[in-house]
Amino acid sequence: MSKNTKYLLVSLPATISPTNDHDEALTTLRSAVTLDYGTVFPFPIPEFKIGTLDALVQQADDLAKLEAACEGVVAKVGDSLRTILQGDEAKISQSKTVNDKPPEQYLKSFHWNKVKYRADRPLGGIIDTLQKEITSIDNQVKDKYNSYNSVKTNLTQLQRRQDGNLSTKALTNIVPPSLLIRDSEHLETHLICVPRNLTKDFLRAYETLSPMVVPRSAVQVAADDDFTLYAVTTFKKHSQDFVHRCRESKWTPREFKYKEGGGEEERRQLEKVGEDERKVWGEALRLGRTAWGEAVMAWVHVLALRVFVETVLRYGLPLNFVCGVVRTTGKLAKKARSSLDAKFSYLGGNAFGRDKKGRVTKDDSSTSADMQAAGHAGDEGEYSAYVCYDFEIN
Repeated sequence: MSKNTKYLLVSLPATISPTNDHDEALTTLRSAVTLDYGTVFPFPIPEFKIGTLDALVQQADDLAKLEAACEGVVAKVGDSLRTILQGDEAKISQSKTVNDKPPEQYLKSFHWNKVKYRADRPLGGIIDTLQKEITSIDNQVKDKYNSYNSVKTNLTQLQRRQDGNLSTKALTNIVPPSLLIRDSEHLETHLICVPRNLTKDFLRAYETLSPMVVPRSAVQVAADDDFTLYAVTTFKKHSQDFVHRCRESKWTPREFKYKEGGGEEERRQLEKVGEDERKVWGEALRLGRTAWGEAVMAWVHVLALRVFVETVLRYGLPLNFVCGVVRTTGKLAKKARSSLDAKFSYLGGNAFGRDKKGRVTKDDSSTSADMQAAGHAGDEGEYSAYVCYDFEIN
């Protein structure tokens, strides 16, 4: 799946062929693009139940908003997959399938899913079904990835307590219980984590940091590349003052209460959270893969509906049109559009003449503005004489 691939979903009246034949009309569309700018493959759209003109105009507006929502959900699910797969583009690409097919193969073999989105229902009902589906996909993925992020954060914190430096790691297996005063009514042991470059300052000043610090009570407990951990004894009535002044001096007091078997308990907790993280990771990955495919499927069906409604509004009844997908690139998309404009600008009548660069001529600007205001414009805001929507599936 190339990130540079761009698609143009084009609908044209079958009258572009002298015989009004669909296959010949598709051939005419192909000849307009040529292989220099892209390839064209058919995109069959069934006929739906059509309501009033006012209803169609409102549905065109609703579908434009729904398509934007679908595109947003596809992008968010893709970002979630990228996060959980740690940016591994090969694995991300393998995870992005629609009905177990690569996205482009799904587009090439597209047929309206009549089981999931019954074509014999009114258009409004189909739009409502798609709206509920894309909202449900968004909520499910959001909830699952929030759960995963919560478990992962918990695991990261526990790992830091095992593998971090002395200012953050668990002290259960570092501090001997014999160093701690645990049953005294008046005395208390404090564990102070001191940056290596401040140890001389600490040893020189800790006895006078607050009242009633036991002289010469500082004992080095452990050291790493960044910090040295000391045990210091004070009288309880001045403990808060001592801890406060340590923080002011950029020495970190560590909260610690000895518990028999505490090290084993922490190890079991780390193992359990690690197992939980792996389980939720798998669940989030499976959901992400499924949700991405379902979101793309919903998006493509919304695009099909959008083209159908615009085709009815643009070309009128009875319906006789051909629809195709132009596969091109970001660089060639404008040239493909210009080629289509040159071939089919006559469909707009005299009011929509274009100059050699494919731009609306000056004499037609007011009419073009009126058509844009009425909603008969492409995704880039320019009016075209035919129905065309561009999209990218990344």
